[in-house]
Amino acid sequence: MATFELYRRSTIGMCLTETLDDMVSSGALSPELAIQVLVQFDKSMTSALEHEVKSKVSVKGHLHTYRFCDNVWTFILTDATFKNEETTETISKVKIVACDSKLLDTQQG
Repeated sequence: MATFELYRRSTIGMCLTETLDDMVSSGALSPELAIQVLVQFDKSMTSALEHEVKSKVSVKGHLHTYRFCDNVWTFILTDATFKNEETTETISKVKIVACDSKLLDTQQG
């Protein structure tokens, strides 16, 4: 399974990376094993989001900035409202990064 590494910049991904760095620095973990853990994290996040998350969210807001580079869309929204079946949440500024999942299929080949 090919994966994107962008989940490493999430809060949980950054905490995992920091913990792995500490473990490598203290000698409790080899650098090679730390890399394997990160690769597994990428695979697990991709799989969980693809197979486990069933809810849908609509987003409305003011588009502040957008960019398309290397098949990755980046949107910065201000006064963004996220709405699902149960709740509505408004956030003053949010960054959304979107990658084409079809690219994962081409990387596997």
